[in-house]
Amino acid sequence: MIRVHSYESMGTFDGPGLRLVVFLQGCNFRCLYCANPDTIDTKGESTETAIDEIVHMAVSQKAFFGKKGGVTFSGGEPTLQAKALIPLFQRLKEQNIHICIDTNGSIWNEEVEELLKWTDLVLLDIKEFNNVRHRQLTERSNEQTIRTAEWLEKNGKPFWLRYVLVPGYSSFEEDIRALGEHFKNYHMIQRVEILPYHTLGVHNMSMGKEYKLNGIKENTLEQLETAKTLFGEYFNTVYLN
Repeated sequence: MIRVHSYESMGTFDGPGLRLVVFLQGCNFRCLYCANPDTIDTKGESTETAIDEIVHMAVSQKAFFGKKGGVTFSGGEPTLQAKALIPLFQRLKEQNIHICIDTNGSIWNEEVEELLKWTDLVLLDIKEFNNVRHRQLTERSNEQTIRTAEWLEKNGKPFWLRYVLVPGYSSFEEDIRALGEHFKNYHMIQRVEILPYHTLGVHNMSMGKEYKLNGIKENTLEQLETAKTLFGEYFNTVYLN
């Protein structure tokens, strides 16, 4: 059984083409700007869902996927349920359905490694390259995330690098340049996506939690364009998502 929080049909922001996005329950990060705090708890408001149900849903929408679309597993953090997801991914591949997984890359074990082998494209979220600032943003280290990127490169697994641009937290030029220098020669990075910071996470407060980025304003167009230019010094395909 898979713990599913929610679904989005015809999604266009989580991988190539039109996609069925399956948001899974549970996350090991505590991002200050989390827009889906209700997905953090491993049980939360989720529904235990049979593999057959998800496969049926994906197959029923397959006609809309075209040549590029498919299913994206997001969260929360999908790799928390890696063991349960492996047979689901195998079933989807039997149906020739393209699979993306949106992950922070911080969990690694045999099940995660096996799961990634069945994945067509990884959307790897790097919150910050500087580990001290990464901990300030997420309360967790980024060391395994960097190692996961190395595994993807070594094993020929295509991935997109995703970076949320938070003013005063992940917008430092020296950190973006350090990230660029580290990854500039990776061949498996198909594109870099800059995700603008937004304030949807403010509803954290309605759940009895303090929203710790109160006062942080959303990116200006100038900030986004500056970041895009900076990333563009190291990567050929940089997009503002």
